[in-house]
Amino acid sequence: MPERPTTDRPTAPSLRSAVERRSLPALTWLTRRPSWLLPLASVLLLLGGLLVPPAAGVPLLLVLAALLGWLTYLSWPKVAGGGRLMRVAVVAGLVALALSRLA
Repeated sequence: MPERPTTDRPTAPSLRSAVERRSLPALTWLTRRPSWLLPLASVLLLLGGLLVPPAAGVPLLLVLAALLGWLTYLSWPKVAGGGRLMRVAVVAGLVALALSRLA
C-alpha cells in the first residue's frame, strides 16, 4: 500500500485555538485573582445594568453577556449538553434583557 505524501506546511490555526491563545493572558490574570472576584464583578454588572438608566445600563448588560459568552465559548468542549444549554440560555437572556431596556 503506498504511503500518503506528507507536507511540511503548517496547518492554519483554527478559530478555537486562536481564541484560546489570545485569551491566555486574560485567563491567567483571572486565575491569579481571588476566586470571588469574577462572581462579584458579574453581580455588580448585572445590578448596574438593571438599576442605572438604560443609557448606561444596556452597555453594562452587554459587557456581562460578552464576558459570559467568552467563558462559555472557551469551556464548550468540557461542558455536557445540559450545561451548554443553560449557558447559552443565560447569555441569550442577558442580551434579551439589554434589548428590552432599550424599548
